[in-house]
Amino acid sequence: MRILIAEDEPRIAADIARAVSSLGYIAETVMDGETAWFRGGTENYGAVILDLGLPKLDGVTLLKRWRQEGVKVPVLILTARGSWMERVEGIDAGADDYLAKPFRMEELLARLRSILRRSNGHAAPVMAIGDISIDTRSMQVTVGGVPVDLTPLEYRLINYLFHHRGRVVPPSELSEILYDHDNDRDPNAIEALIGRLRRKLKVDVIETRRGFGYFVAGSAA
Repeated sequence: MRILIAEDEPRIAADIARAVSSLGYIAETVMDGETAWFRGGTENYGAVILDLGLPKLDGVTLLKRWRQEGVKVPVLILTARGSWMERVEGIDAGADDYLAKPFRMEELLARLRSILRRSNGHAAPVMAIGDISIDTRSMQVTVGGVPVDLTPLEYRLINYLFHHRGRVVPPSELSEILYDHDNDRDPNAIEALIGRLRRKLKVDVIETRRGFGYFVAGSAA
């Protein structure tokens, strides 16, 4: 899953990107509001971490534009502004949560995991379908209670399919959320990755809908 980080302070942006990457997500960073507005409106992200004090286009204006344009990506806003009115303005503009600077990285990651779950209809940090469970805090997948050793790419894939269970996910969408801009997006790579994941899980939970994509049925707990 790709996470867009819109933060103009290089050190903070780098720290957040490392922390987000530690969760198994792909972190992509932009330094100004105009670039963030364009990327968030034209590309598929699981969530956005958005600083309100961006150059060229401030975070509140950017967020209002997204929501007016129908961009529904979950947004966690960051603000160094102390006024509760400005935080309320961000929430009213369409943010899903906010965090004031300075902040602890552990709290940012917890809030990020939370808005990702809520945006896909999950309240608990553990998702389960049949014998398969995913703990989004520890990034651990188990089958019948037994941990399964997955690569970061395999974990991102099953995590995304579980978050979007109940709908067919096209290979093009999986390719976009699994690989960054610098990676060649070979359509055959997704099929190969699905095959490796199925062999490791040893449970027939991922269905192939020929010509359409991949489907995980059932309701996640």
